Amino acid sequence: MTSSIFARLSWRWAGRAAKVLVAVLAIAAACALLAVSAVQHLSFLSNANQYLVDLEVVGWSPPQPQDPDIVIVAITEDTLAQLQYREPVDRQFFAQLLTALGEKSPRAIGIDYLFDQPTEPAKDEALKHAIAGLKMPVRIAYTETPSVVTPEQLAYLRNFVPADKRALVNLATDQFDVARWVFPGAKVQTGYMMGFSRALADTAGVKTSGEQVPIIWTGRPANADPAFKQYPAHAVPVLPAAWFKDKIVLIGSDVSLIDRHRTPFVTIHEGGEGMLPGVAIQAYALAQMLHRRPDPAMSWQGEMAVAFALAVLGAILGLSSLPLWLRFGGGIILVTAFWVGGVVLFQRGGPLMGLVAPTFSFAFAFFGMEASSGSEARAQRKFIHSVFSQHVAPEVVEQIINNPARMTSLEGERREMTFIFTDVADFTTLSESVDSKELGRVLNAYLEVMTELVQKHGGMVDKFIGDAVVAIFNAPIDLPGHATWAVRCALEMDRFASRFSAEQRDRGLAFGITRIGVHTGTAMVGNFGSRTRHSYTASGDAVNTAARLEGLNKYLGTHISVSGSTREQCSGELAFRPVASVVLKGKTSAISVWEPLHQDAAESPVIAGYRTAYEALENGPADALSLFERLAQENPGDACVAFHLKRLRQGETGVTVVMTEK
Repeated sequence: MTSSIFARLSWRWAGRAAKVLVAVLAIAAACALLAVSAVQHLSFLSNANQYLVDLEVVGWSPPQPQDPDIVIVAITEDTLAQLQYREPVDRQFFAQLLTALGEKSPRAIGIDYLFDQPTEPAKDEALKHAIAGLKMPVRIAYTETPSVVTPEQLAYLRNFVPADKRALVNLATDQFDVARWVFPGAKVQTGYMMGFSRALADTAGVKTSGEQVPIIWTGRPANADPAFKQYPAHAVPVLPAAWFKDKIVLIGSDVSLIDRHRTPFVTIHEGGEGMLPGVAIQAYALAQMLHRRPDPAMSWQGEMAVAFALAVLGAILGLSSLPLWLRFGGGIILVTAFWVGGVVLFQRGGPLMGLVAPTFSFAFAFFGMEASSGSEARAQRKFIHSVFSQHVAPEVVEQIINNPARMTSLEGERREMTFIFTDVADFTTLSESVDSKELGRVLNAYLEVMTELVQKHGGMVDKFIGDAVVAIFNAPIDLPGHATWAVRCALEMDRFASRFSAEQRDRGLAFGITRIGVHTGTAMVGNFGSRTRHSYTASGDAVNTAARLEGLNKYLGTHISVSGSTREQCSGELAFRPVASVVLKGKTSAISVWEPLHQDAAESPVIAGYRTAYEALENGPADALSLFERLAQENPGDACVAFHLKRLRQGETGVTVVMTEK
């Protein structure tokens, strides 16, 4: 009898255990599938996963030996300093460089420079002769992208570069302009043409498919040297031939702010260190083909298996009767152990696994099992938030998930926007007199704050043009009161830039004043470019007007010039003073120009006197000259007053100024 009871209990427990096991496995499978699918199809999760993968590869991967087969010959700042002019690079120098390299018997030569326009005829011929005289395979940068070369430039490029030596120099980037894939090639007018790195691999006898494959980035070598040997171009003639013999030599630029591109190294390096020259990116792509490196990423079947295993652990933990805080703590420990184990496994030569999908599957299963029992639903949501928020920066998530379709669409739209255009006076002179690293540090510090100010006021930085900043307000999403926000931003920019300039001058750097133009108008905005390289930007006369307003400051004696169309839309709390009615060169109608005032200046009696004098100048009474002379005596530092006083003394009248130059 007793044995019969125990038998029945055993069967009951076994049946219940089987049901629990089936539930655990079913929930784990569903959560693993959901997590893997979510990471593949939801942009903010896939971007978070990509960030962590990049961090593993470039930050935690095992040290690699310096590549023995690839050498980079770089045109550096020191190289350019020895030439008569910077751009384009002296072709006589190029000819001499190629001749010197040819004598050192490299395996092949790749030239990552576009020869798309003529220079000095004799030097052009010398370079063509040097290219023709090379006995080893040569591949030279080529493109037919309309945004890169005009029809005239393309015609010259085709004439200059022999057809059998051409290779497409395009880079395959993601939506954040991070170099991700080896560009395999594309169809051009003469037929199919290989990408630059793939064409060089072909010269070495390495056959590759035409599929686009990920670039296999590697960490720095154990001795902290660069991944590839690199020598300055001007030193090549005196370097030992053994350093180049039987190597594939890539020639390209390594100059700050020129031909530099975002790479996964931005995850561990601040500033410009994560931005690699195009020639270095081509070297990474070439290296993986030469050495036939397999992609270390785990297959999707492996990813699914790992996610399922973590989901099983999550479901078991969710099913446990332990207190929630204890299970929560145990979950954190398990996830942390998984992350550490995944990194250690990769460091020891194992596969590179994604960390986000298994983590999500663990969390989904934990709370799925918890929800299936109907307990602590609110605690589940808090836990999910606390876990997920550790992996993605909130501001990055918001930018990506707010409206990703708009950011990736190639379609444009016409809309009213306010544009800011800034420029630093005499920056070219400064750049020629300051060390490139110091200049880069100063410029990055300046642009960092200018960017923060734009974003603080709801704007978007469209682009950097050297030291210039172009910003858009009221795109890609609506910004009510965009004109007011833009002017407030301009005032804060002026305040910061004046302080920054004074600080740099105290350090002995002649960092000029920042001039700012602000204009409101209708323009075309959207994602423009090719399918492989495009950017969200605006174009049209309104953008050009903002740039022209920035240039007017030099003549008007102001730091900020705001158009009348912007002032009309600004709230009453902002104060302005009229500067002039300007007819820009090439235009027939005048545009009113205003100077926004900082609060202390707006309340100054000098401004009241200026308005009286300006009204007299506008209406034409004879006392305008005396009024401006008095203002000049009371406030000799007011360059705008000095501008009108000079005009009056030269016999000009009224407030209309006709510009004869841009």
